[in-house]
Amino acid sequence: MQVPLTITMRHMAPSDALEAKIRRKARKLEEFHPNITGCHVVLEEQRRHHQQGHWFNVRLEVHLPGHEIVVNRDHDEDANVALRDAFDAAARRVEDVARLHRGDVKQHPTPLHGAVARLFARDGYGFIRTADGSEFYFSRENVVDPSFEQLEEGTEVQFIAEPAGEGMQAKRVSAGRHHALP
Repeated sequence: MQVPLTITMRHMAPSDALEAKIRRKARKLEEFHPNITGCHVVLEEQRRHHQQGHWFNVRLEVHLPGHEIVVNRDHDEDANVALRDAFDAAARRVEDVARLHRGDVKQHPTPLHGAVARLFARDGYGFIRTADGSEFYFSRENVVDPSFEQLEEGTEVQFIAEPAGEGMQAKRVSAGRHHALP
């Protein structure tokens, strides 16, 4: 870690065993992302009535380049379980940031908007025209909502453009008032 780990224990006696566990778990986070710039852990024993037992709150802040991950866990009667749950949640989020930095996160295509320009119902295909005048072929199999038979010329649609043998084709076509076209 580029900045040292800070550990705060509130309303409880210091514990070398808990501190060692926190240090191990913080080092483990570096396996998911090597550029952790800081980590602050607050383990707090909540004041409860004697009959209800102990209750622990863990606040974990992990600093990464361009990201800050904050995890709060305040639901366990065992400090070890509260720490485990907080660090597990932080590890998942640190791993997500690492995937994002590596470019491993799947990017979903941005839906386009248009209107049915021409429809050849008997043959099961049609064309969608977007606001910029581009046209996209679509077939009966690419219509997800409503059914192909319910489409009419002028129906506003949303779709995903994908390359096909003859150029770009509209996939996952769905009708509705997504955006008004000029």
